[in-house]
Amino acid sequence: MIHLKLQERLRAAFSKALPEANVDASVRPCADPKFGDFQCISVMPLAKTLKANPRQLATAVSEVLEVDDLCDSVEVAGPGFLNFRVKAEAMEAVCREAARGEHLFFGKTSNPRTIVVDFSSPNVAKPMHVGHIRSTILGDCLARLFRLQGHRVVTDNHIGDWGTQFGMLLVGWKQHLDEGALESDPIGELERIYKLVNVACKEDPAVLDRARAELVKLQAADDENLGIWKKMIDLSKVQFETIYRRLGVTFDETLGESFYNGRLGEVVSDLAGGGIARESEGAMCVFSDRQLPEKEDPFLIHRDGEWRDSPVLVQKNDGGFNYATTDLATLQYRLETWDPAEVIYVTDGRQQLHFRQIFNVFARWKPGTQSKLAHVWFGSILGDDGKPFKTRSGETVKLADLLNEAEERARRIVDEKNPELDEETKAEIARVVGLGAVKYADLLPNRQSDYVFSWDKMLSLQGNTAPYLQYAFTRIRSIFRKAAADGAEARLDPAALKLVHEDELGLASKLMEFGIVLNLVGEDYRPNLLCNYLFELAGSFSRFFEHCPVLKASPEERASRLVLCDLTARVLSQGLDVLGIGVTDVM
Repeated sequence: MIHLKLQERLRAAFSKALPEANVDASVRPCADPKFGDFQCISVMPLAKTLKANPRQLATAVSEVLEVDDLCDSVEVAGPGFLNFRVKAEAMEAVCREAARGEHLFFGKTSNPRTIVVDFSSPNVAKPMHVGHIRSTILGDCLARLFRLQGHRVVTDNHIGDWGTQFGMLLVGWKQHLDEGALESDPIGELERIYKLVNVACKEDPAVLDRARAELVKLQAADDENLGIWKKMIDLSKVQFETIYRRLGVTFDETLGESFYNGRLGEVVSDLAGGGIARESEGAMCVFSDRQLPEKEDPFLIHRDGEWRDSPVLVQKNDGGFNYATTDLATLQYRLETWDPAEVIYVTDGRQQLHFRQIFNVFARWKPGTQSKLAHVWFGSILGDDGKPFKTRSGETVKLADLLNEAEERARRIVDEKNPELDEETKAEIARVVGLGAVKYADLLPNRQSDYVFSWDKMLSLQGNTAPYLQYAFTRIRSIFRKAAADGAEARLDPAALKLVHEDELGLASKLMEFGIVLNLVGEDYRPNLLCNYLFELAGSFSRFFEHCPVLKASPEERASRLVLCDLTARVLSQGLDVLGIGVTDVM
């Protein structure tokens, strides 16, 4: 592919022009097509390091750069950019390769890694709610991307299946359970009894004591309590799997917090034995080791004009453990079991400090660890009032209800636009469009930003939405259906591809960016880059389709343009699939 060839030639040119410099030259799509197809900005950071003039360095590199077979021009622009305008013949060669199935403008990695992705992580005995959507969709998208690139991915759903809430749930199960309600709506009934006992614990110390006693029995592996606990987990997993099946999300592992109980004591012993954790007010804590600047130290807090200790607790003064202990044990297990090059945690931004502390403690506990640890955090979903998204009554929005409403709203649109379709087809289109709209609206913003949830915006056929992109795909598929209905030749012939018109070249140039965008998404875990690329690709296709007739063109032009149409549909479909979004042939 051209961008890989350009990078290879650039590295050779940098080595020749600046043999003393170590440059990992890379190219990216030009932000504005009028300046070219690709751009290299590697000169500027190098110039800063060498204290040299970046334009002079860029000129020196361009003078020894050998790309005449690939590019019409190489221009030194701005403060030291290198802009490349690719020859039509070179674009044609790459597009023909893609049309023959040799690639789809991206390649598999030559250095496959094992990557663990921890995402979703709902709590047992509670309904999944709108707060789980971001972690679930973002984590699934990253897993899909890394698998597509050829990496070995292990997805792990670290469910909340242990902790103090089970003492309350056990009291509720034994004293307030409605067997009929449990049969018809198990998660609803578990939620009801938990809320009931939780309120009672706050009002009556005797109830709180019973809950604590039931929890102690569970932790001691009491047969009755263990059996009830397992029943709660099984009922919850049915709910989880129903949601995940609808979303098209799968996990390789579902190892809950309880899986690591046997490791927790050893974790604390190791930390204490290594001088990393120490006793404080009867608890075991990890304090700052003073190796970081105060502003960067996750174990310090600035209060009343001075920096004070803010340790992480790994064992409570009653001997119990907490999330930090479990997360350290989980990380240890993952490294021992899968030997990953990278472990990614996908959670909301409120857990930033927690993971900074966990990563710091683990590095001190296991200093030889080479694995990259990444906390991929995200912002909140807001309502029109700018506050966390709730129902009209102020309740948390249940995820199942949200997905139901998405499909129902999409179905009304399908009924309006295509009333002649059969019921089964309408239902499938509504499912694909409705769920796709929710996913895309979640992935489109910068993940670290909050966004306002809007049904009208996300289901619109105009603008940067999933339905718009899905419609662009169906529009292309309709070209081939019309060609077949008219008796026109619709067979794809890669050799027929010829790029002449400005909008043919523009579309081909945009297709060639696909692999670069996928890499950029993976580098910083930002699917919004892919969303924006697909929207731009759909726009490039619209311009092409408006100015370059396909079915009414001459036989030669029609054969060429059908290849471009098919490549665009394939990239749209593959890109949407990375986002976890499906397509349909009709809408």
